[in-house]
Amino acid sequence: MNRRLSERSFASALATLFAVVGMLAVTLPLGIATAGEKKFEFNMVPSSAAISACLPQASGEVTIETGDLNDKMEVQVSGLAPNTGYDLFVIEIPHGPFGISWYQSDLQTNEQGRGRAKVRGVFDVETFSVSPVGSPTVSFPPTHQYHLGLWFNDPQVPFDLGCEPGQPIPAVTPFNGEQHAGIQVLNTGNFPDNAGPLSQIHR
Repeated sequence: MNRRLSERSFASALATLFAVVGMLAVTLPLGIATAGEKKFEFNMVPSSAAISACLPQASGEVTIETGDLNDKMEVQVSGLAPNTGYDLFVIEIPHGPFGISWYQSDLQTNEQGRGRAKVRGVFDVETFSVSPVGSPTVSFPPTHQYHLGLWFNDPQVPFDLGCEPGQPIPAVTPFNGEQHAGIQVLNTGNFPDNAGPLSQIHR
């Protein structure tokens, strides 16, 4: 009798295990990397000596997971001005004049100066923009953008922090939705101009 009960208990436990495994097989692919996905990580650094002086702990970490159709990019920053808005761009070169630039996302820091943004798109060796001949504004051939840049959303913030020493008024740049942003705070200038981190990512 005990043996039969033991066999029944084992069979029941085995059936439960198979059911759980079956559910995991259905749900896990939505949250984990599949065979067609790879993960790449790199850093963003202060854009200038002035930024390093006014925000000595400023840094960024980028993780890109490639997929069959597009890629997922997550940017985490720390050591920035607290409770402040920033704007993330994919850019042609990390420093001015930056070249062709593509607005990706807003990023907001908390009271500790930390923030995070997640974006989906094509963030790898195939990232490019093109404006064919005859376009109504400007024409240019396929041009890759392999760098990242992060800008202060409000021009007054870096000026008040002392990030623009010697300047009489805040610098205004076009790097936000209103084309009225502050200076760049982080970029991927730790990579060569012609070999930004996205150029090293292959699906």
